[in-house]
Amino acid sequence: MKHSRVMGVALAALIAFGCGGSGADRTSTRAADSATASPSRQRSQAFIEAGNQAYQAGDYELALKRYAAAAVADPHDPAAYFGMGMTFSRLKREDEARAAYARARRLALEAETR
Repeated sequence: MKHSRVMGVALAALIAFGCGGSGADRTSTRAADSATASPSRQRSQAFIEAGNQAYQAGDYELALKRYAAAAVADPHDPAAYFGMGMTFSRLKREDEARAAYARARRLALEAETR
């Protein structure tokens, strides 16, 4: 259980802080990633960014819709499920939050082993 909490905190930090660096660094990194990403991954990233904006604005219902759309666009993107987990938590939907966090963790671990 302790490992799950550490992973959750680590994923939260990655999402909240955009993996570090300045805004300009993240923008140039996203542009480079977009050039090599599949169309489904590009759509997913666009939805995640829209979800992040809605989340930061406090519009959790809209954020949830955007993160869910990201998961449909790319079902293997852990960030989409992590965003849903954060949003479900804010909406006090704890069981759904735990399930989304678990899926994000599983997908992230699978990506590491590829």
